[in-house]
Amino acid sequence: MDNTTALTFTLTVYAIMENHRNGFFFLFLLLYVVSVFLNGLLISLILQNKTLQQPMNVFVTMLCFNEIYGSSSLLPSVMSVLLTHRHEISVKWCAAQVFLLHTYASAQFCILALMGYDRFVAICYPLHYNTIMSHPKMMKLVVCGGLYPFIVFGSLFSLTIKLRFCGKTIPKLYCVNMELVKNACSNASHISIVGLVFILFLVAPQVSMIAFSYGHIARVCKKLPKQSQSNALKTCIPHLLSLLNYTIGALVEIIQTRLNMSRVSVQVRIFLSLYFVIIPSVANPVLYGMGSHIIRVHIMKLLIKHRMLPSKVVKKVITA
Repeated sequence: MDNTTALTFTLTVYAIMENHRNGFFFLFLLLYVVSVFLNGLLISLILQNKTLQQPMNVFVTMLCFNEIYGSSSLLPSVMSVLLTHRHEISVKWCAAQVFLLHTYASAQFCILALMGYDRFVAICYPLHYNTIMSHPKMMKLVVCGGLYPFIVFGSLFSLTIKLRFCGKTIPKLYCVNMELVKNACSNASHISIVGLVFILFLVAPQVSMIAFSYGHIARVCKKLPKQSQSNALKTCIPHLLSLLNYTIGALVEIIQTRLNMSRVSVQVRIFLSLYFVIIPSVANPVLYGMGSHIIRVHIMKLLIKHRMLPSKVVKKVITA
């Protein structure tokens, strides 16, 4: 890639947004600020309160850090390109964005798989939970879940950065690996094939863990009284909603990258392209912040302390 680093790509989608450039800029700025604030609030609450530092909440902290990582990899770049009239991005930054966004996406699925495993242990082996999810084991899971996406995607990305690039257009708001590969001077179809194999490595273990976890949870819940079933499943709702939300976004992004989407309106494509980063980064801290009673109590206490909500409203939210 050394001899093409001076090359720039034109992100063609931005031309359609030109008439509403300021509106899009402030919308993306608002979404970015909200995402960083909500995830940062949840991270600070968990880190500052030892009572909140159970394994599941440690994984929630990981998820929040990853949300900030993902939105910071995308939205500042989108906003900076919006402010220019040429809508160009350098090869170096395009390659960096590919690495950042793909590792974010891979890490997201890894963290959700760890959360599924935690729910499996908590519901299926409640008496042994503290032994199975001991601090040393939890830290091993955190390290493995954090490093795995960088190692696996880094192996695929090493093939991409060896290419020379002659193309000059990317029909998206941001760079992704396959669009970068399509701009190679030579035929790089082998990377597309290898990429499909690597997708299996980045998805199959996580899907297997989640399926295994919820398969056992369903089996155990069938044997429990209705009230116990309800209590057990309540603890899974934030994770299931988060998993569903992210899976939809990831599948849509993969489909857009691999198939011809020219028949779909540009506005819809813009929304779908941003979905996998923006929606989870705003929804997840709300799901885990308000979905967990103990975290919800700490949030309400914080709001009372700073007089941001009336105490009557706070009490109703806490008891909900």
